[in-house]
Amino acid sequence: MGTDLNPFLSQKFRFWSFVSMFLLVFVHGYNLEPRYLQPWTIPTETLTPAAFMQYLLANGLLRFRIPMLFIISGYLFALHDEQPHRQRVRKRARTLLAPYLIWSAFGILLTFLLELHPSTRSGIASSHVVQIDDTRMLIHDYRWYEVVIRWIFFPVSYQLWFIRVLFVYNLAYPLIVKAVTHKTARYVFFAVAVLSWLGTVGLVFVEGEGLLFFALGVWIQKAGFPIESPRPWLNPAGWLIAFVGLATLKTWLAFRGQPLMGDSVYPLLALLHKGTVISGLVACWYGGDDIVRWCMARPWFVWLSAFSFMIYALHAPLVAYLIDPAIAVLQPMPSARLFAFILLPLAVIALCVATGAALRRVTPGFYGLLTGGRGMAS
Repeated sequence: MGTDLNPFLSQKFRFWSFVSMFLLVFVHGYNLEPRYLQPWTIPTETLTPAAFMQYLLANGLLRFRIPMLFIISGYLFALHDEQPHRQRVRKRARTLLAPYLIWSAFGILLTFLLELHPSTRSGIASSHVVQIDDTRMLIHDYRWYEVVIRWIFFPVSYQLWFIRVLFVYNLAYPLIVKAVTHKTARYVFFAVAVLSWLGTVGLVFVEGEGLLFFALGVWIQKAGFPIESPRPWLNPAGWLIAFVGLATLKTWLAFRGQPLMGDSVYPLLALLHKGTVISGLVACWYGGDDIVRWCMARPWFVWLSAFSFMIYALHAPLVAYLIDPAIAVLQPMPSARLFAFILLPLAVIALCVATGAALRRVTPGFYGLLTGGRGMAS
């Protein structure tokens, strides 16, 4: 394939990149207990329609977004092999590594400042995002070198793990492209990658979800796999039914499965989660073209989509720290937690977009540094 995308495919990549960042805020705004979501998370809350809906969205229907971003990243990186790899890595240091360090430092500073107020210390201390171990949970309690290590490897802005591993996969791209294009090695590579994904392997620099889907994006581009129109077995209607059905079954089992199945419900939840992700990717990518065309024909949507990276980088840990205050404000209302799950992410997204728009207008150079040069065009 050539290095040029047709206009609609380019719009499609931009649309799904923005939507994935948009939905990420809602996943991180999940407020049922426990709040730290894994594929097998079982809520300790009473099953209500509001709780069911929140879990269905946050740990079901919205979970395809990170694999979608990795596939897009792998595809686009593989599209430009005419450029020397060393030159591309230097560019990625500017567009990935610099924003990673800056936003990681911002997350630490935000947490540090919030901790100065006594009323916020207990709420922040209870959040997993700032915990180093079981005895020291606040940044004020860290030694200086622990802060540096966290800043570089374990950012308080926890969403930045995506940038960290993406940079590593960009570094390892020559090995990845050889592995996925070799007529024999690719079967071994993808077998290992799939098993790592199914096992939810998560290491500092390499983890199952990113490795599989970044490599899949590379293979799709190199193999010329049709991504503009589906093959018969990728008909989005059937995959949409599977997507909604698997997510619904998983949600019901998350609330009701353990009394019926005991601990065996955990691997079943994980398996249903993986099925939801795959079916969601196929259904949304191939079935959403009319939505993409409608949205990308609206100037206001195109303008909003330029701030994808600002939404991604700025929303956390802010959204996590605001969950309890948002619930407290909405508490007099019925289904306050569901309203907080909907309204808080929308408010945070609006803040991110407004901040990005102001910075881009007033200090475009600084804005470009914060975003790695993304979204500079008005």
